[in-house]
Amino acid sequence: MAKWSRDQMAARVARDIPEGAYVNLGIGLPTLVANHIPADREVILHSENGVLGMGPAPAPGEEDYDLINAGKQPVTLRPGGCFFHHADSFAMMRGGHLDVCVLGAFQVAASGDLANWHTGAPDAIPAVGGAMDLAIGAKRTYVMMEHLTKAGESKLVPRCTYPLTGLACVSRVYTDLAVIDLVGGTARVIDIAEGLSFDELQRVTAVPLVDART
Repeated sequence: MAKWSRDQMAARVARDIPEGAYVNLGIGLPTLVANHIPADREVILHSENGVLGMGPAPAPGEEDYDLINAGKQPVTLRPGGCFFHHADSFAMMRGGHLDVCVLGAFQVAASGDLANWHTGAPDAIPAVGGAMDLAIGAKRTYVMMEHLTKAGESKLVPRCTYPLTGLACVSRVYTDLAVIDLVGGTARVIDIAEGLSFDELQRVTAVPLVDART
C-alpha cells in the first residue's frame, strides 16, 4: 500500500503551520516536524519542560544534553529562544497561549476524542505527561500517527476504547495514508498519499470517510 514516510508526514504538518504560530510538538513522531519548518518562517516552538523558540534537532556531535525537549531529546535554540520554569510552561498551555499542538495518538474518534497515553494494558506505564493540558489548552490540536496499528487495525475509530486524553479536541489527523479533518463528527479527507485511492483508504479505515479533496 502506498504511504508517506515519517519525514514526509512531518513535512506535510509543517506546511500547514501558519507564520507566527506558537506550537507545541508532542513526544515521538511530532518532534520530526521541527526539522521541516523552513528557516525563513517564524514559528515559535514550545516544549512543556520549559523551552520556547526551539529549532531543528542538533547535528550529530553537537548535542547539548542540558538543552532538551519533553521527550529528553537534545534540541537547538533559535535566536530569541529561552527556557524557564516548568510551572510557567504549564501556565502557557492551560492559559490558551498556544496556537497549535501536534500530538501522537493510539486512537482518535471521528468526534475528535483523543486517546494517546495509555492502552489500558495492566503492564503499561501510566504517564500522561502534559498531553491533557495541551489537548484542551491549545487553540487547535493536530494528531500525527500511523494510520494502522501493528496488527492492521484502524486508529481512527467510531469510539475510543482506550483511556481518553481529551474530548472533542482533535481537529485534524495526519497519518501515513491521508490528512483528515474532523468536523462535527464527520471525517473529511483533504489529502491522500500519492498512489493510494480513496476506496483503498476507506477499506482500512473504521469510520465513514467523506472525500473533501478539491
